[in-house]
Amino acid sequence: MWLSSFFHYPAASAAEATAGKPPGRVISLNLCTDQLLLLLADPSTIVGLSQLASDCANAPMCEKARSYPAFRTNTETILSLKPDLVVTGTSTMPVTLLAAKSVGTRLEMFAPAQSLADIPASIRRMAKLLGVPERGEILVQAFDERLARLSLPLSPAAPETVIYAANGFVTGAHSLPDDVLHHAGLRNFATSVGKKRRQAISLEKLIAAQPDLLILDRSGQGTSQAQALLDNRALESAFRGMHRINIPASLWLCGLPQTLDALEELSKARKMIQEDGK
Repeated sequence: MWLSSFFHYPAASAAEATAGKPPGRVISLNLCTDQLLLLLADPSTIVGLSQLASDCANAPMCEKARSYPAFRTNTETILSLKPDLVVTGTSTMPVTLLAAKSVGTRLEMFAPAQSLADIPASIRRMAKLLGVPERGEILVQAFDERLARLSLPLSPAAPETVIYAANGFVTGAHSLPDDVLHHAGLRNFATSVGKKRRQAISLEKLIAAQPDLLILDRSGQGTSQAQALLDNRALESAFRGMHRINIPASLWLCGLPQTLDALEELSKARKMIQEDGK
């Protein structure tokens, strides 16, 4: 993976440490802040991560996360460990937020990324919170350069694409995957059947519409009978070869530098489809 060179940072420099008095004990209570913390923090400052951090179906840095304690997102965690900084998402339970305030812990919440443009801002913010802004800038520069290299123009004749998940749900507009599709020069089929961010479409309707590319969202595969829909024989017959691709959910559940791995795969798929002449 292209990020391997960033996974092992030296300890924070003296200039970084004195400028903002970086927190010495940090806890993440959210999958996406787990990943940002693993990307940017000195390992010795990470007190714990959420339990989802080591789930490889959802977390691209799951192996690295297993080196750290995993905690439930609850008040007991914060009250017992008394971290200097808690980072989490905007959907964290209010009682947990109150617990952080009660022990004088700084609490920072990160909203989910809705587009690729949101990712550099989140990296810079986390890096600043941790007192390592230079590290953030290194990641942002690499991200911006790769994004520019991979992005393809979107035209009215661009291949139509659908992201299909368990129970027939498709991913619609105003979402990170939708923005990745656009940067890959692909049109999102779901926007033609409704404006919801996530909605269900029957297998029959999808096959009849016959979009150019089927992306299977296999997050949670094997845990639900609903996932069996993705292996339906009719679906397999309708979308073969280059017209069918798997993108790991871990690449775009959170807005991360690794999200560009999904963009790269989709950009390749788009070129192959157009060269095939469909």
